[in-house]
Amino acid sequence: MPRQELLSVGIDVGTSTTQVIFSALRVENTAGFARAPTAAITEKRVTYRGESHETPLLDASKIDADKLRALVEEEFRRAGVRPGDVDTGAVIITGESARKENAAAVLEALSGFAGDFVVSTAGPDLEARMAGQGSGAQGESKRRRCRVANLDIGGGTTNIAIFDSGELAAIGCYDIGGRQVRFTPEGGIIYLSESAARIAGAAGLRMRVGDTPALTDLRHLARVMAQLLEDSITPGAGSALLESVQTAGSSDLRPGAPADFVCYSGGVADCIYRTGYERFAFGDFGVLLGEAVRAGTDFTRVLTPAETIRATVIGAGLHSVRLSGSTVRCGDGSLFPLKNLPVFCLTENTANLAEQLRWFLRQNDAPNAVLFLEGDPSPGYAALKDQAQSLAKALDAALPPGEPMLVLAYHDIGKALGQLMAPCAPGRAAISLDGLRAGPNDFLDFGKPVMGGLAVPVVIKTLIFG
Repeated sequence: MPRQELLSVGIDVGTSTTQVIFSALRVENTAGFARAPTAAITEKRVTYRGESHETPLLDASKIDADKLRALVEEEFRRAGVRPGDVDTGAVIITGESARKENAAAVLEALSGFAGDFVVSTAGPDLEARMAGQGSGAQGESKRRRCRVANLDIGGGTTNIAIFDSGELAAIGCYDIGGRQVRFTPEGGIIYLSESAARIAGAAGLRMRVGDTPALTDLRHLARVMAQLLEDSITPGAGSALLESVQTAGSSDLRPGAPADFVCYSGGVADCIYRTGYERFAFGDFGVLLGEAVRAGTDFTRVLTPAETIRATVIGAGLHSVRLSGSTVRCGDGSLFPLKNLPVFCLTENTANLAEQLRWFLRQNDAPNAVLFLEGDPSPGYAALKDQAQSLAKALDAALPPGEPMLVLAYHDIGKALGQLMAPCAPGRAAISLDGLRAGPNDFLDFGKPVMGGLAVPVVIKTLIFG
C-alpha cells in the first residue's frame, strides 16, 4: 500500500513558556482493492519533545525575537532537524504573547523554521481546540461517547473547548491564568493584569503593584477565579464579571449541557494534579490558582490528561493538519504551498458574485481567497457545469491577473468541478479541493500535494493578534 511520511513541527510561543516538538505523520491510501483511492493520515507520533523554555521578553510588552530565534535554533539542532526538512506544522503565538506589540516581528523571525507550509498564528478559539486535542480530551470524549470539557489554564489565559462524542461543541477563552499576578520572592506584587485587578475589585479586594497582600486575600482571589472557570462550563451560570474577562477575539462559550468529565491542561494544570509546590515557586499566581481549582473540583469527574503544559504544542504539531478529499484537481503542484488564504463562503445569493468577491478581497487586503461551498452530494452533469461556469466567470472577473481560482467543497465534487471550471478561464489555473468544511472567519494554508497528487494537506485556522 503506497505511503508517505511527513515531518511536522509544532512551535508554541506562550505567555509563560515556549516549546518545540517534532512529529511524524504517516499518510496512506486506505481504500481497498479496486476502489477509488482515499488518502488519510493513519499514524501520528511525536519524535522529539523539546524543553519547556521561559518565553524571553525585552519588557512587559515585547518578546525578545533574537533570543527566541536562538532558542528555536537550538531545539532544531538537538532534534537533528534542518528547517528544510519540515513538511508541515504550526508556529503559533498564544495567550497574552499574541497581544505583545511585536508579535508579527516574532513570527517573521521564526518564519525560516516553518518549512514551506505552516500556521502563522493562533487565535484563542484555535488555541482552545488545539489544547483539547493535544491533552487527549477530544479522544476521551470520542472513546467514551460523552461530553468532556478541557480547560487549558496557561499564564495569561484559560482556553476552553467542550467536546461531545469527539466533536467540538463549544469553545471560548478567558483572561484567567497563572501569570495574571506576579510576585517577588517575598510575595510583593510586581505585576497585576487588568483582568486580575477587575476580579479582585469585584471580590472586595484592594490590590496594587507594590502591595504585599495577605495570604488569605490571595487565596480568596484564587477561589473567585476558580469559581469563574467552573461557571464558564456550567449552563446558565454566566455572569457580568465572567463576560468582562472574556478574551478579545474569542467566541462566546455556550456550554449547552453539563460536561460529563473535565480535563485540565496548560502550565497551571501541573499545580492541580500535583501538590507540594512552594507558594511562589514560579514567581506568579499559578500555584495558588491550581490549589483553588483542585479544592473546588469534584475529582470523580476529572480526567488525567495525556499532556498538560505541552497540550497546545502537541495539538499544533499533531492535529493541525488535515487532508483534503481524494477527488481533487491540483495541477502539477507547482503553485503550492499557498498560505493565509481568507475563506469566502458561497451562499444561495450569487447575484453580483464578482463584485462581492472584489469587496471581500479589499476588506481582507488579500490578492486571493478560497471560495467555499457545501456542494451537492450527487449533482447532475448539467447543474455542475452551470455552477462551474458561473464560479469561473466571477473569479476571473474579481481576481488580479495570474491568481489561480481556488475552490473548496465539502461534498465529493472537487475534481469534476475543477475540470469544468478550467476551460471557462483559460488564462488561470483552477485548483479545486473537497472533503473539508471551512467557515467565514477561517484562513487556509495549502501544503504541497502528497501521494503523487492524491490529496492536499490543509490547515484551517483563525488569524488573530488579540
